[in-house]
Amino acid sequence: MNIMKLASRIGELRPSAIRAAGKLIASKPGCITFAGGYPASEVMPVEEVVELTDQLVRDYGRTSMQYGLTKGNDDLMEQIVKLMEKKGIKCGIENIQITTGSQQAIFLTGMLTLDKGDAVVVENPTYLGALSAYVPYEAEFIGVDADEEGMIMSELEKTLQENKNVKLIYVVPNFSNPTGKTWSLERRKQLLEMAKKYDVLIAEDNPYGDIRFSGEPVPEIKSMDDEGRVIYMGSFSKVLFAGLRVGFTVSSKEIADYFEIFKQGVDLQSNEFAQLQIAGYLKNYDLDKQVQRIVKNYSVKRDLMCKIIDEKFPKSVKRTNPEGGMFVWIELPENIDASVLLEKAVEEIGVGYVPGGPFYADGSHKNTIRLNFSTVTAEQIEEGMTRFAKLLHEELD
Repeated sequence: MNIMKLASRIGELRPSAIRAAGKLIASKPGCITFAGGYPASEVMPVEEVVELTDQLVRDYGRTSMQYGLTKGNDDLMEQIVKLMEKKGIKCGIENIQITTGSQQAIFLTGMLTLDKGDAVVVENPTYLGALSAYVPYEAEFIGVDADEEGMIMSELEKTLQENKNVKLIYVVPNFSNPTGKTWSLERRKQLLEMAKKYDVLIAEDNPYGDIRFSGEPVPEIKSMDDEGRVIYMGSFSKVLFAGLRVGFTVSSKEIADYFEIFKQGVDLQSNEFAQLQIAGYLKNYDLDKQVQRIVKNYSVKRDLMCKIIDEKFPKSVKRTNPEGGMFVWIELPENIDASVLLEKAVEEIGVGYVPGGPFYADGSHKNTIRLNFSTVTAEQIEEGMTRFAKLLHEELD
């Protein structure tokens, strides 16, 4: 086969650093891994799924296994409207598009906004999957630094002034992947005003927002949007069933209509049976109770991980203090390359993680690390983090 006949965008594809780390970790049997971004299996509502599935087949019969509408299942979209109302987001079914996970929602926002040579602004660091999703559109990535309150607005404005090709700003304002940080209300308001001033769209990705351990919820950017400038992306993967791959967008009707047309060409529809299962769960069970079950599980693990970092890691190591979500972000001294250290950690102490460099648009900050606490047990956190602390002392002291 003549490889030259493939699309030029092939050369821009980014293999997932998370998958690469996972492959390395899997090569070491018994390795304790803090690399994943999965929800904990023990908090998934398995018994409810069994009941739902049985009831679903009785109620819908074979039609539950038939093709559905590209836009999505009406029952599910009606439930999403109710969920959004609780968040202060006013919408109807006409504003919603069901997607195959929020990852597809990110992909569709690129299809909607980005031509070759356009630019998308992201936080430094940002969700790695967004960088991968936007690559096929041959757009430029521009990273803007963030502090404890969110993206630094003075740097964003400078970026927008100097780059007239910016079409989209992608953000994860609640318990960000990878840092676990949450934007302040003031920064959210400033971002919306900046987007209005420079006439760009905002993609607000919120897969972790309900998983709050402490502090008060901050209004979603979409709840303050009076122009249809924000595309809100949600998911049921982190609070219900990850494997069903059901997400959604909330946007203006015009954009939602475009998403429906795009999706027809991408995969025709999202899993109808899965949509019925989630709609059934939302109608018949208490989602808030399920979220609290997750919060109780994760908050204990977060506390333990942070405690060990504070007490056992070298004092030169800095960490974030997430109020929710799944991740703790640590920063090592600048002379340490976390990718190189990963190989040593896996081989010598049987501990894995995700290096932080690939979460930056330019691949910088190689001295950073993302640690996940959702999928490991307290015993694994105690043992794995203690091993890692010892290795870091050997490297840094």
